[in-house]
Amino acid sequence: MSETKRFDQVQMRRARFSGCGLAQAEFEDVDLADSRFTNVNLRQSSFTNVNLQGAKLTDVNLAHATIDNANISGLTILGWNIADLIKEAQQKKNST
Repeated sequence: MSETKRFDQVQMRRARFSGCGLAQAEFEDVDLADSRFTNVNLRQSSFTNVNLQGAKLTDVNLAHATIDNANISGLTILGWNIADLIKEAQQKKNST
């Protein structure tokens, strides 16, 4: 049985995560600005009060992950810029 990884009130700006398992990890009050997650399992992970500004997530598993009260300005997930996704969602909502 694996132990839950918990990152609480730490500075992880520009951190690099590659090919690692962080399923069910808990990130709380963490600065992850400009960090990179590549080929990482983040299934059921939680991000609470985090700074993800400019972070890039590539080939990650975000199934059932939660992001709550986070700065996601400039966040890119799987090659998509989050601002573009939000804009697209708003346009779809306004057209209905």
